[in-house]
Amino acid sequence: MSSILERAAVAVGELLVGDGPAVVIGGRVSLRSGAVEALREPAALVEPASAADLPAIAELADAVVVGASWTRDIPLVRAAAGLGLPVVVERRPSASVEEWAGLADYCAAEGDGRVLLCEGGARPDLGLLRAARAVSGRPVLVDVSRDIGLSAAAVAAGADGLVVDAPGAAWHVAEEAVTVVGALLRQETPATLPECRQAIDRVDAALATLLERRAALAGVVQRIKPVGGFAGRDPARERALVARMAVRAPSLGEARLGAIMNAVIEAGLDLSEERGVRGS
Repeated sequence: MSSILERAAVAVGELLVGDGPAVVIGGRVSLRSGAVEALREPAALVEPASAADLPAIAELADAVVVGASWTRDIPLVRAAAGLGLPVVVERRPSASVEEWAGLADYCAAEGDGRVLLCEGGARPDLGLLRAARAVSGRPVLVDVSRDIGLSAAAVAAGADGLVVDAPGAAWHVAEEAVTVVGALLRQETPATLPECRQAIDRVDAALATLLERRAALAGVVQRIKPVGGFAGRDPARERALVARMAVRAPSLGEARLGAIMNAVIEAGLDLSEERGVRGS
């Protein structure tokens, strides 16, 4: 059996899942729903209805899905795992983390070791994600196709990737979650210049989102305060704010953070005054 370090990341098509940023995987197809025509064109993740589907899946899919509804169909599980594709093992609703990880180990032994776990269904249990990763050492996906609103929570809970059934509006929501929430909570160790720049771009996207939100809240404050605008600034509160931030960002320190926050506060006040003039 491969070690945890060897199986920490799995390539699904052009995406590396489990090492670096969280990802979005689109194009999950279940042939159990009767979508046989899906076998005529490439798809990221495909769940077979029977062993007869496996040759076409081997040709057109990036990964084969061991569906939650048939994890106990051992002959089909064995055949799917031996297909030569990455295997996505969904959790049967009543299965424990240990049972889930055990089935993943079985698929790894029957195949080439490239196995990912996937939590989904009508009510994904996001509380299992970190435990599943710790027990198995394998990447963990969450299928958010039924409730795209879970995307941010899934990334925050430790998902290495989000699965959506098709590109579209849902794809945008999932991308925002892996970009913004992932940048805040997911540690990255880029090894190349392009990877470093991509990681910085994700952090900058999160910064822009938070700065926009801060400016909106500052505008609310300006409408509530008896004295607004630049005249209403509270230096003592600003110093306390910077001191609290320095606890979270000690390498930057209060002096650098003070300069940054002064620029942020002034930009927010400028925006508030500009909107006030426009609205008058």
